[in-house]
Amino acid sequence: MTDLLAVSGLRAGYAGTTVLDGVDLTVPAGAVVALLGRNGVGKTTFVHTVMGMLRPYSGSIRLDGRELAGAAAHAVARAGVAIVPQGRRVFAPLTVEENLRIAAGRRRRGPWTVDRVYELMPRLAERRANRGDQLSGGEQQMLAIGRALLRNPRLLLLDEPSDGLAPAVVGQIAEVLERLRGDGISALLVEQDLRLAFRLADEVAVMRKGRIAHRGPTAEFRSDRDRARALLGVG
Repeated sequence: MTDLLAVSGLRAGYAGTTVLDGVDLTVPAGAVVALLGRNGVGKTTFVHTVMGMLRPYSGSIRLDGRELAGAAAHAVARAGVAIVPQGRRVFAPLTVEENLRIAAGRRRRGPWTVDRVYELMPRLAERRANRGDQLSGGEQQMLAIGRALLRNPRLLLLDEPSDGLAPAVVGQIAEVLERLRGDGISALLVEQDLRLAFRLADEVAVMRKGRIAHRGPTAEFRSDRDRARALLGVG
């Protein structure tokens, strides 16, 4: 498969410190790649750097051959990248409908509309008149996914979509993401919940000390308990 996202030699951090120390990672077009790793290894820093929320020290970030390293977040979004951030970050005083309409007003051309988001996630349609702060954690996560889809992204960045959610709710989110995967969406999934990551991802990449320590098919990684234990501390 052709790589949609190609990151090479990426170095980034905060206030002069180095968090990412030469990251090489690709996401093939139409594939879901799970980025795993223990807390603090740089996964969210990587997502923020790709999204343009953090300026890299050096390295390349290419989307379908277009260089995006150092571009501002709004330029990265216009190029076709959307993020579902950790913690959801919905507009609490606004209704579901208002949250989605704001996102739709800044959309790229493409198939995703507010009505299609409601079709994918009927619960949002039921709650369209409720404010963001009146939603459950799972409903807020659905809203965050819906906002991102309305950008009609070529690449979706999902940062810990299971964070703080009960197992049953994680299952509901997984069903939504599986439908998107079935539609051929390209995505980078940062996740601590290995069951969710293994359920969704075609390939697994493991970050360790600011670098990619392993990359391979999900089925292969799942079957190698010794490697999973060494890299993630689980077995």
